[in-house]
Amino acid sequence: MIIPVVDFGVYSLSERDAAGEELQRLSEELKAAFSQVGFAFLKNSGITQEEVERVMESSKRFFLQPEELKEGFSRTSFPNNPNHGWVSMEAERLNPSQPGDLKEAFNVASFHPDIKWPSSDAVRDFREIHTAFFQRCKELSLRVLRLMAQSLGLDPDVFLNAHQFIGTDENGTTLRSLYYPPLKSETVKEGQLRCGEHSDYGSITLLFQGSEGLQVCTRAGEFISTPTIPGTVLVNVADLMQRWTSDQLLSVRHRVLLPPVGDSSTRQSLAFFVQPDNEARITCCDGSNKYPPITGGDYLLQRFSESYGKD
Repeated sequence: MIIPVVDFGVYSLSERDAAGEELQRLSEELKAAFSQVGFAFLKNSGITQEEVERVMESSKRFFLQPEELKEGFSRTSFPNNPNHGWVSMEAERLNPSQPGDLKEAFNVASFHPDIKWPSSDAVRDFREIHTAFFQRCKELSLRVLRLMAQSLGLDPDVFLNAHQFIGTDENGTTLRSLYYPPLKSETVKEGQLRCGEHSDYGSITLLFQGSEGLQVCTRAGEFISTPTIPGTVLVNVADLMQRWTSDQLLSVRHRVLLPPVGDSSTRQSLAFFVQPDNEARITCCDGSNKYPPITGGDYLLQRFSESYGKD
């Protein structure tokens, strides 16, 4: 399996719009990738490598702080949005049958006025940088969703109408900064990975990788390593979108391996998890009843309970 590279230039964030024929051709390329592989690299998206590196550098400064400075921003400590905030090492197990994942994360899931942001001298630009990047990812995601609807012969706004509240507490979309620290092989538990085998929860995910380590599962059940292509964004279909499209588009399992023995390097990535609005009612878009209706918020809560337990 080879993940296709799709040139998004005609509909990039630097372009106001594109002609109908160009969009149709692009939508067909995306459909081929998402229905056969579940993943696609987008080049010329409009989001630059410099933007990505700026967010990674800001988040790394946060992760390198002492734990006592990070604990005040812990996930579940913000009443208006319990998914916002810092996730400590091993607190999350994306494969519930294995030990906790060997990673830290910071979820930007809320812009409520009462949210407290990291603001020490080391990370005083954290809020500004992450907020700006969230908005850039939102804009790109909406363009991808529009093309996905078009590729399926649907009203181009059918997915957009269910993503009207991205960036508010009425929608679970999250920008997640991920940090995988150096590991000592003697402390790793049996079956433990940097990120356990899983599929994503919502509509689509945008992933920006700082280095290799991600593996994607083929239809034959074999995990293959994905390359890192600077300047691109790796986009994948998530579980609720597969359900929404009656399995026309594929949500594929993936994982992040441990580094080779003796490799003390770190790994960073940025994931933008796009979710439908909490109250959006998701039904099969082909009119079938292959899957029962469910709201975006209820589905997300079900998946969180699997990854975190009853927190």
